[in-house]
Amino acid sequence: MNKTIKKIIIGIISILIAYILLVILLPHIGVRAETVQKIKEINIYIKSNGVHTDIVLPLKNKYYNWTTKFKQKHTPKPSDNMKLIAIGWGDQGFYLNTPTWSDLTIKTACTAAFGLGTTALHTTYYQNLKEDGNCVKITLTPEQYNTLCNYIIASAPQKNGEFINIKTNANYGNHDAFYKANGTYHVFKTCNTWTNNALKVCGQNACLWTVTDKQILIKNQ
Repeated sequence: MNKTIKKIIIGIISILIAYILLVILLPHIGVRAETVQKIKEINIYIKSNGVHTDIVLPLKNKYYNWTTKFKQKHTPKPSDNMKLIAIGWGDQGFYLNTPTWSDLTIKTACTAAFGLGTTALHTTYYQNLKEDGNCVKITLTPEQYNTLCNYIIASAPQKNGEFINIKTNANYGNHDAFYKANGTYHVFKTCNTWTNNALKVCGQNACLWTVTDKQILIKNQ
């Protein structure tokens, strides 16, 4: 093995070690919630499936009506009983082709990891949620909620004032749908990074940086 190849191998190993250290250490460095004088009155949730986090919001209230952007007709079984909408951002190919970890392929993983694919918003409707280790409630002021809504709105392109539905049979259940999104997913910007950044912009407890879900939940429990 010549010196050039050795240097390349050492370089790759060094990058991997540095990335792993960042993934392990930086989520433990917290960004504290801002101190506000105004009344916090709007409940949102951060919900994880054990890997991926969603931001769960009131489907509609006096501050914002998400039915103007997302349509339940895009789900397999629309329902009038839904009160909440969960919104997540991520790699489109990963969302559509990997409903479970057993469906993950090397091609899908590499495309997502190196930012070679497009992104999508995944929405899921709920009647209600139960708080537990994978679902935490956060209460916002109207101003904080407005900032959060604007962050989400900026995450996806629109057509005629609505987010653009991705027609697919890859739904995870009866009450979810997919939409085109802005931005590029890669190893330094994952679904959980998007959620963490959302919490930062609206003044909530967050990690300095994270690609995983655990510390996001812990910091808001």
